[in-house]
Amino acid sequence: MHYQVVSFNYRKCELNQREKLAFADSDSIKSFLNTLMQFDFMLEAFVVNTCNRVEVITASKDNFATFHAILGLLSRRSGINFYELEKTAQRFEDEEAVEHLFSVVSSLDSLVIGEAQITGQVKQGFKLSMENGTVGKELERLLNHALKCAAEVRRATELSKNPVSIASVAVAQAQEIMNGSLAGMTGVVVGSGEIGRLTAKHLLRSGADVVILSRNRKNSQKLAEELGENARVDDFDKLNRYINRYRLLFSATSSPEPIITKEMVEDKDINRVWFDMAIPRDIDDIDGCGIKIYRIDDLQNISKSNYALRKEQALKAAEIVDTHKSEYFRWLQALSVEPVIKQMRLDIDKVIDYEINRAIKKGYIPQDYKDNIEYLLRQTFDKYLHQPTKNLRVVSKESEGGGVIEAIKTIFDIDTTGINPYSYKNSKENKKDTQE
Repeated sequence: MHYQVVSFNYRKCELNQREKLAFADSDSIKSFLNTLMQFDFMLEAFVVNTCNRVEVITASKDNFATFHAILGLLSRRSGINFYELEKTAQRFEDEEAVEHLFSVVSSLDSLVIGEAQITGQVKQGFKLSMENGTVGKELERLLNHALKCAAEVRRATELSKNPVSIASVAVAQAQEIMNGSLAGMTGVVVGSGEIGRLTAKHLLRSGADVVILSRNRKNSQKLAEELGENARVDDFDKLNRYINRYRLLFSATSSPEPIITKEMVEDKDINRVWFDMAIPRDIDDIDGCGIKIYRIDDLQNISKSNYALRKEQALKAAEIVDTHKSEYFRWLQALSVEPVIKQMRLDIDKVIDYEINRAIKKGYIPQDYKDNIEYLLRQTFDKYLHQPTKNLRVVSKESEGGGVIEAIKTIFDIDTTGINPYSYKNSKENKKDTQE
């Protein structure tokens, strides 16, 4: 079994390409996963789908075949050439895949280091796949360890204090443009999802009033009630009026097409600053009319100062990720050695049974001696295997343990494919070896 992450993110994949790759809804993700799982080399998979990344996390029998299957399916659904996708994809395998996922969940690979949303987004992607039946024990235990790693990063570093997000960076940039203060201004927030909620909160903290426009009037009304008296709601069909009346606009909807087009914009004698935080984009390309548009990738440069301030803490967090990655693989190795030990003993039992029956059949020993000889042989092999078994368990917890285990499997022709290692954690053999 191998781990792999195929990632299209803000580091290497341009915004226009990420827009085409992004999944519009849960059904499209399920359809993709169901098709992917039809390949016989696939074991488990789930998708992380955010404004800054589309990632496919897999457990499979063949990483090479899995990588090309993912690219092929994504190329077909997005219309992007296969070889173009291959150039922009980041591919992480086995240990690198584990380290990457741990870093993502710990918010070290985010556009804004330490942003609070990504952990929940990864959990949401996994939950969707769990409900769809395309993940199991392999990726579940990987994600559980990733969450433990993220929890320690939050405890041991300052990254989670004064949490930041794309929304906070956008509002901070608006403040800077407006000479450090948004007091007395009105921010138009389009969308009542998590990014819209965070944006509205940051605007209110900055002294601005908030108007929320959303296709889901019930959600926007609930959000306005949560935010307090300086937040109000209006109908989404009045969007034209608001974009041509107010200077500040923050948009984050799940619309597959732009909701603000050139035709909607009037040439007004006001300088407008708009923040498009959606993938695919909410705001069409608009030139002139005194409008400055900031998109997701523009916020990367803005957040660099944030990264500089947090660099020392980010390095500390990276060390935690590396430690957790090493511990995870030691744990995997320790877990994987039990089926090997079990199979060795089963093979010995078969040899003993075969040789005793053969000796009785040929008249070398009488039938009455069978039980005593069988007991003697099993005791002899138990004694002989006791120390090597202990040594194998110790070595399995070291960095080179994986290679040793594979060598043992090759030498003794042991196949553990399809065996659940959890079933051996409390086996009689395990207990017997630790007691002797």
